[in-house]
Amino acid sequence: MKEKEQAGFTHLDDEGRARMVDVGQKPVTNRVAVAEAVVELAPRTLELLREKALPKGDALACAKIAAILAAKNTASLIPLCHTLPLDSVDARFELGDTPPQVRIETEARCTGRTGVEMEAIVAAQTAAAVIYDMCKAVQRDIVISRVRLLYKNGGRSGEFRAPGFERAVE
Repeated sequence: MKEKEQAGFTHLDDEGRARMVDVGQKPVTNRVAVAEAVVELAPRTLELLREKALPKGDALACAKIAAILAAKNTASLIPLCHTLPLDSVDARFELGDTPPQVRIETEARCTGRTGVEMEAIVAAQTAAAVIYDMCKAVQRDIVISRVRLLYKNGGRSGEFRAPGFERAVE
């Protein structure tokens, strides 16, 4: 196993099979991750979303709850992901007119032995999917794009900040 770990294959055993990494000896640290997703809409769809006038109701309220639930269930969706005791999860939405879009930013925090990047990313993707679901009655050609990690901190690898991500994260 050590040879493969040194070669960068931490999630493979000696026979090349997938395995969950043992994080039991890693130190417990404060960890945070911020991710984003963008939902591209038609101007009229964005207007209906903003006015909470979509046939299915308040899309952003549903998307926020879904993001939190998704983060809490990430280990059930991502095969080699550890179950984490999340301290907090949040989803924020920024509505833009040019181009018409919803920018989703999710943040996950925990005190643990491994990072919360996947929880933040799954939360952002799920919020985007819920916005699609809530808007599809009025628009079918919605595009979900730019799902990415914006920021992470904690653990051995320290801080990562995506180019252009300027917001302070405490």
